[in-house]
Amino acid sequence: MRPSQRPGPGRDLVGRPTRGAPHEIDRELGREEGGLPTGEQLLAETEQLKRALERRPVIDMARGVLMATWSCTAEEGWRILVWVSQHSNTKVHDVAEALLATTRNEPMPPHLEKHLPAALEQWRALRASLSDR
Repeated sequence: MRPSQRPGPGRDLVGRPTRGAPHEIDRELGREEGGLPTGEQLLAETEQLKRALERRPVIDMARGVLMATWSCTAEEGWRILVWVSQHSNTKVHDVAEALLATTRNEPMPPHLEKHLPAALEQWRALRASLSDR
């Protein structure tokens, strides 16, 4: 398997890249291609990283639920959460919280109810196609 085909961060359920080249990331961060960030941009990025660290445990627990329930890997659990997030237009953290709420017998929010089974079905199909090789 070539490195570009390997699963990893920035890839969807079937391993396709989800983020662009470095110059596209620069554009997302509001800076010129290859340019240095301003102090204001650094502060904003620092705040974003702090929020991400605070939300990470919830996401990791949701991945654990998926791993325990469906016998998937941590990376596959992450991809399932991201797929649901992208297809339901919901932040990954909110998807993770909704999934964890189901372990407390709370219902899945209606806007996520159809997307999680679809993501799991896609993951199963991908896993089956890989095992047939």
